[in-house]
Amino acid sequence: MSVSCVIGAQWGDEGKGKIVDLLAAKSDMVVRYQGGGNAGHTVVVGKRKFVLHLIPSGILHGRECVIGNGVVVDPEQLFAEIADLEAKGIRVRGKLFLSDRANIVFPYHKALDRASEAARGEGKIGTTGRGIGPCYADKYSRSGIRVVDLYDRELFESRLRANVAEKNRMLGLLNAPPLQFREVFAEATAWAKRLKPMVSDTVTQVNDAIDAGRDVMFEAAQGALLDIDHGTYPYVTSSNSDATGVSSGAGVPPGCVKTVIGVAKAYTTRVGSGPFPTELDNALGAEIRRIGSEFGATTGRPRRTGWFDVVGCRHAIRTSGVTELAITKMDVLDAFDTIRICTAYRYRGKTLTSFPADLRTLENARPVYRDFPGWKTATTAARRLGDLPAAARGYLKELEKLLRCRISMVSVGPERNQTVLTGGKLQSATR
Repeated sequence: MSVSCVIGAQWGDEGKGKIVDLLAAKSDMVVRYQGGGNAGHTVVVGKRKFVLHLIPSGILHGRECVIGNGVVVDPEQLFAEIADLEAKGIRVRGKLFLSDRANIVFPYHKALDRASEAARGEGKIGTTGRGIGPCYADKYSRSGIRVVDLYDRELFESRLRANVAEKNRMLGLLNAPPLQFREVFAEATAWAKRLKPMVSDTVTQVNDAIDAGRDVMFEAAQGALLDIDHGTYPYVTSSNSDATGVSSGAGVPPGCVKTVIGVAKAYTTRVGSGPFPTELDNALGAEIRRIGSEFGATTGRPRRTGWFDVVGCRHAIRTSGVTELAITKMDVLDAFDTIRICTAYRYRGKTLTSFPADLRTLENARPVYRDFPGWKTATTAARRLGDLPAAARGYLKELEKLLRCRISMVSVGPERNQTVLTGGKLQSATR
C-alpha cells in the first residue's frame, strides 16, 4: 500500500480520522488534499481525545504531515490546533508542512459565510460558517490570496485592499458590518511570520516521496456524497471530497494512488441540510444519535441519522474507485432487534438503483429496505472476525455483496485497538 487514499463513502463523519490514524502507523507521509477547517476528525488514544480540523491524523504517530494546495487554510485555526496538540505532548514542529500554493481563509470570508447563510432563511445550505465556501469562490474567481503571496508585500497589500473593499460592499448588501483593512492586514502580517517555518513546496515534497517509494497516504476531509461535482448539489462542500481531488489537491499524477479505502458507518448520518432518503426523523433515529454520540466534531450540531444507504455508498465507491471498505461504529447497532439496509429507491413507480443527480428525486424518493436480525450482543470487545456475533457477520457479508466491494476493517469502538481486521475472509467466515 505504498500510495493510498482514505475517503468518506457517505455524507462525512464516517470515522476517517480513526482509520487514517490506524494506517498512519505504517505510513511515512500523510497528506490532506482538500477541504478546510470545517472538517473534524476525532481520534481516541487511551483516555485522550484529539479533534483535528486541518492537520492530518498522522501527526499523532509523528509522521511527516502535509497540508496540500487543495486545502483552504485558516491560520488562526491552524495555530490553535498546533497549540492544543503541543499541550498534549504531540510534536508538530518539523513534522507539519503547509503548501505555498494553498489559499488562505481571511476574516472577511467567515463574515460573508455567516451573513450569506443567515440571508438564505429556510433555504440554508448548512455551512459551518468558517468561510470555506467564500474562500474557494475567491480561489476560482482568481482573486484569492495564497500562502506564497503573503511574502510579496506589495502584491499582498494591493490584493488584500481590493478584496476587503469588495467584501465590504457585499457585506453591506447583507446588512452585516464592514471590516477594517488595517486590522486585517496587521493580522495577516503576523500570520506570515508564524507560518514561515512550515511553508513548503509540497508538490515537489510529495512527488519526491512517491518517487522514492515511500508510503504516502492521502486523507480526504468530508464525505464523497458532499463532493462539489458528484454529491447532493447544492447541499455539498466546496471541493472534490472524493478521491478525484487527490491529483489537483496535492499536485500528483492521477494514476499514482493504487489503494482507495472508503470509510462508512454501519448506518448513515448527515449534518446540515439536504436530501437524506433513509433518515429516521423519529425516536429510533434519536436513539441511534444518543448511542453513537452523533454530534458534529467541528460545530457540535446534532447529526441526522438513518439506516445504511447502499445506493449512495455504491455511488461513492464508483466515483472514487474504492478498492476496500472500512465499516465503523458497528457497536452502535448492538442494541437493536432489527437492522435495515436500503437497497434501492422508489420514485414515481420506478425502482432506482443508481444515485440520482436530480435533487427533487432524492428528496422524494422512498427507500426500499431489506431487514436483518439484530445481534443483541456487545461487539466492543471483538478483535477478530470470529469474535463478532453470527448475525453481525451476516450483516457485513450482505453489505459486501450489495456494495460489490470487500470490507477489510470493522470498527467496534473509538479506540485504536477496537478494530477488527477481516483479512478478506468475511465471505468464507459467514458461510
